[in-house]
Amino acid sequence: MGKLGDFFAKFTRTKISPEELSTFRELLIDADFGRAYADQILEIASKSDGSDLQERIITSIKNSLSHTPRSLNFNPQRMTTFLITGVNGTGKTTTVAKIANQIKQSGRSVTLAACDTFRAAAVDQLSTWANRIGVPIVVGKENADPASVAFSAAEKALENKSDVLIIDTAGRLHNKENLMQELGKIERVVYKVSPIDEKLFVLDGTTGQNGIEQAKVFHEAIGISGIVVTKLDGSASGGIALAVERELQVPVKLIGFGEGLADLADFQPDSYLKNLFT
Repeated sequence: MGKLGDFFAKFTRTKISPEELSTFRELLIDADFGRAYADQILEIASKSDGSDLQERIITSIKNSLSHTPRSLNFNPQRMTTFLITGVNGTGKTTTVAKIANQIKQSGRSVTLAACDTFRAAAVDQLSTWANRIGVPIVVGKENADPASVAFSAAEKALENKSDVLIIDTAGRLHNKENLMQELGKIERVVYKVSPIDEKLFVLDGTTGQNGIEQAKVFHEAIGISGIVVTKLDGSASGGIALAVERELQVPVKLIGFGEGLADLADFQPDSYLKNLFT
């Protein structure tokens, strides 16, 4: 049982005291809910008697989340295209590989596009994953225009009749204007070949509240359609997945919890909240 679970276990009949409310707020902040979200939850807790505290809190959190479908959007009539974004170091490239592996395991064909052309290590890493999974990958020269690589990959995937194209992009945040321009250009050139069905933002679950600001930048740049939260097997406190969804009203669709190809699962709010609060 975690700290939040320990806290809830104390309450069965008695109303929560001001001191206990203060403790609860600190626990929520420590769990990466953030101050604004913690205060919203605290407002609900203050109106509860102890017997229904956990139920009220979970219901309040679920009501604050996005009501958009959480399943990945595959188009059965044409090639499906996923654009994967996120800050460098979040596990983005590994997430691309995990998604590709899931798609292949489901019986669909998939092509990868290595568009983080300014980091040779990222291209090498994705190429290694592609070889391991057994799927084709399109790469460009070092420092090549990412949009040109994306365009070539889209054409190649269409030519090979791939069911799905997954585009891995760079995640440099030191210059937001350049980032937005780069992502916007990738979008425009890919749309000449195929519509983009998912724009997924990869969020490091250990990042804390900085993750919300990072997600906002990418959302402003391209209008993300879903979130993948990674590294939930280590020191992640868990609340950030809920906090970023509440803030952006963009659904968390997948969670990553390890380095293996199979360590990726659909995000299910009910079981996630149960694990967080017990």
